[in-house]
Amino acid sequence: MSRLTTAIRRTAARVDAATPLHRDRAVDALRALAILGVVLGHWLVTALVSDGRTLHTASPLQHMPWLAPVSWAFQTLAVFFLVGGHVATRGYASARTRGVPYHRWLRDRLTRLFKPVAAVLTLWTIVTAVLLLSGAEYATVRALAKLALSPLWFLLVFAALTAATPLLTRLHPLWPLAVVLHVDLLRFGLGAPDGLGWLNLAAGWLVPYTLGAAWTRGELERRRSGRLLLVAGTAATAALVAFAGYPASMVGVPGAEVSNLNPPTLAAVTFGLAQCGLALLLRERLRGAMRRPVAWAAVALANLCAMTVFLWHQTALMATTATALPAGRLPGLHTVPDGLGWVAARLVWLPVFVLALAVCVSAFRSWERGGGGRRRGRSRVVRAHRPATEDVRHV
Repeated sequence: MSRLTTAIRRTAARVDAATPLHRDRAVDALRALAILGVVLGHWLVTALVSDGRTLHTASPLQHMPWLAPVSWAFQTLAVFFLVGGHVATRGYASARTRGVPYHRWLRDRLTRLFKPVAAVLTLWTIVTAVLLLSGAEYATVRALAKLALSPLWFLLVFAALTAATPLLTRLHPLWPLAVVLHVDLLRFGLGAPDGLGWLNLAAGWLVPYTLGAAWTRGELERRRSGRLLLVAGTAATAALVAFAGYPASMVGVPGAEVSNLNPPTLAAVTFGLAQCGLALLLRERLRGAMRRPVAWAAVALANLCAMTVFLWHQTALMATTATALPAGRLPGLHTVPDGLGWVAARLVWLPVFVLALAVCVSAFRSWERGGGGRRRGRSRVVRAHRPATEDVRHV
């Protein structure tokens, strides 16, 4: 056994030993899987095509719509909101028990959520100004800034639902699901303005969020609940795509008339129900897998830098693309994503994206730990003297 392997195992054993016994490691594992899905999904379906002096976004799903099943595997936002709703309602219940005022509980949660955003906004404000002053094409600057800042919409919706947690702890998921159903009926069936669909930005993600609250209440512990969500969600999504004209892709496709995600449609929500059902069914297996120290240490590490990875993964893609531009239009990086050759080349680029993201994480991780590089003691993932409801680092 090499020294490196020995060091990894020893570190993993220390992390495992320092983790509270009452911690539900499946929650952290689901969050890590959701992060992995979002990052890989964006890296696989986002292309920055070089056209002379201009970069513009494109997607292989535009040219190869039969690749839509790829989006089913990597559009994992519903799992984010399921876990977020579970952790928030559990944490709020614990705060009430300990006499912590609502405003303090909310301040602590939103502070942890938004402190890493400051670094992203600062850097991209500077980058945007420099690019515009240097004469870069406005279309290029707009495409880059839009990609870099696109993760922020998620944080705003998540923050709003977090603030409303006391009102949502008992809300049944069928209520927001009914809102989504009626909004889509008005939009697509009765010709209502498309702007009405933005009501689903809150209602659509309320469905998995309130499922997380139901998990906290103990209403989803039976495997039958997970099976019902998985089967019903899958059947409903298939029917909506096959017979109601909803797009097969569960992510936005540039130029498409309708997006399932922007704003969320009924198909996106039923697909999310299926994802949540699968996540609930995987809990026991994940708990078993997380008893292995090395696996748990990897998940714990992913959770410690979850926000940084989420906020900077698009920047890593763009930094790689921009750095390689002097070498010409490289396949899978600057070329039009119109064939399997592009897909194969993009897969080759993934390790480079990982290295670029590792640099971003190394540079900006301190903001997630407290901002400005200040370290505030041991990680919440392994801090044994706090109750489980407080030592969960969430996205």
